[in-house]
Parts: sequence; C-alpha cells; structure tokens
Amino acid sequence: MTSLTDLFQGVLADSGLLPLWQTLAPWLALDERQLIFVVATPVFLLLTLWEYRRIRHDPRLMNLPEAIRNFALGAGYQLTELLFAGIVAFPVFALCYHYRLWDLPLTWPVALLTFIGVDFCFYWMHRCSHRMRWFWAAHVVHHSSERMNFSTAMRQNATNIFNGNWAFYLPLALLGFNPVWIGVAYALSLVYQFFIHTTLVRQLPAAIEWLFNTPSHHRVHHGRNPGYIDRNYGGVLILWDRLFGTFTAEDPQRPPEYGITTPVPNQRLLTLWTHEYVDLFRAMARPGRWHQRLQHLWRPPEWQRESDRQG
Repeated sequence: MTSLTDLFQGVLADSGLLPLWQTLAPWLALDERQLIFVVATPVFLLLTLWEYRRIRHDPRLMNLPEAIRNFALGAGYQLTELLFAGIVAFPVFALCYHYRLWDLPLTWPVALLTFIGVDFCFYWMHRCSHRMRWFWAAHVVHHSSERMNFSTAMRQNATNIFNGNWAFYLPLALLGFNPVWIGVAYALSLVYQFFIHTTLVRQLPAAIEWLFNTPSHHRVHHGRNPGYIDRNYGGVLILWDRLFGTFTAEDPQRPPEYGITTPVPNQRLLTLWTHEYVDLFRAMARPGRWHQRLQHLWRPPEWQRESDRQG
C-alpha cells in the first residue's frame, strides 16, 4: 500500500520540485509556495519602508512599533507553515490528489482554471473565516490593527496551519488540479493582496474596480463601521462578492474605521495569536448541553446561546 509520504513525494515529483526540496530542506515543508513568500518578503519590507516615509507623520495611519510587530506576526505565520505544513496539510492534499477525478496537465487553460478555482475557494474560506468562530479565532489578528498600511498585510496568525482553513482548497485536488500549483496560485494571490493594504491608492479605473479587489474595496473589508463589517471577501477578484451579495463600495463621505469591535486586551504577540481562542473556549465551557456548547465553533463570532442572551 502506498503511504501518505509516498503520495506526497509523488506530488512533488510530478511538479519537478522534489530534487529542490530534498536538496534545500528535506526535513521542512519547503515548496514553491514557501519560496514565493521567501522571495517576496524583502520586497514587502522595502515597500513598507517607502510607505512609512510617506505617512509616518500621521499616527492614525502608521505606527512604527506596530509595523515591526506586524512583521513579527508574519514571521511567526511563515515559520509554522514551514515547519508543519508538511505533516498537517500536505499529506491530505496528496491523498486527495491520488484519488483525483481527472488528470489535468499544466497548460495555460488549466493554469487559468487553477487561478480561478483558488480565488473562488479563497472567497469562501475568507467568508467562513469571518462567519464561523473557529476560523475567526485565527483570522481576527489580521483585523485587530486600527491602521491600514502595507505592514497590516503581514499581520497573520501562527495558528493558521492548525485551524484547517487550507481544507477549503481540497476539492481542487480531488478534481485533478496539482496541489503544488494550487499552492503557487494561493501564494501569488497573497502577494497580490499585500498591495491592497494601503490608504495611498484611492480609486483605480472603473473597469479594474469592477473586476478586481482593490485598495478601496479592501479598506471597506477592514472597516468596523456599520455597513462595512463582513463585506468584500474577495482575494484577487471582487467578482465573487458581486455575485454572492457581499460587495459594498467605499463611501468617500464615510471613511472606514479600522479594527475590530472588541479591542484586544494587550499587544503581546502571544495575546494577539490566542485571545479569541481563549474567549471561544471560555464560551464553550459555560454550563449547557454539549450540542449547544459545540455550536460556538461554527456559529458567527457574535452568536450567543439563548441563556446568555436572557442573562
């Protein structure tokens, strides 16, 4: 019987990545997706420094200690992905790909379909990351800053690999899309999304604003104003929000107020990573029937049990 390790190695071999993986870091989950992040991070840092020089005069837009903290959060995210993706997510992708429905060679049409499929899955993963508390517990750190700048894009949770949001992309592997190239499309999507975390770009041409996620659309997504909360979930394309009724345009007369509705207790890295998990498990620990207590995992973050609402 073929082991999960063999399946994983087979996926790498199919992509042509196996020799590189064995040479550079055979004990790590170093794949093309991670290589993209490694190459892109210095670019992100340089652009953040450039942006800092443009907006450092306004503490509402830029705070240097917070920007440094954001990059530390991003480093924690990349480190846990590097260390644990190979034992947590990759074997599952390899297993799904082993039982794929079709063999899809990497041609330009398949590459385009991979991009569209990944962006579609990202929309639903992102939407669930706001509307299901288990996923929100990891994603909340990205929204907890009250500033919007390039460093905010790096503000990620080191627990992402463990909370399972990568499972939203498994159907693509079952269909026959190579998991390595799913990862590449996902990494390139995140690279694109770095550039939409800024207040320096106001409105782009109308055709671009209609089809793509832009800084204007993403500022709405980070807003905590009524009417802005839980809107504009798209990754590269804003089309999915238009199709599924979650799109809201930025109102110049009502600029977004960034952050979350319940402030974080403090700004220590461990608190930023874990505070929502702590609140989630405290809510589940309150007396009640097990099926009611477990609902906190998949209900929206603001959901309360009937007994809590009456109290």
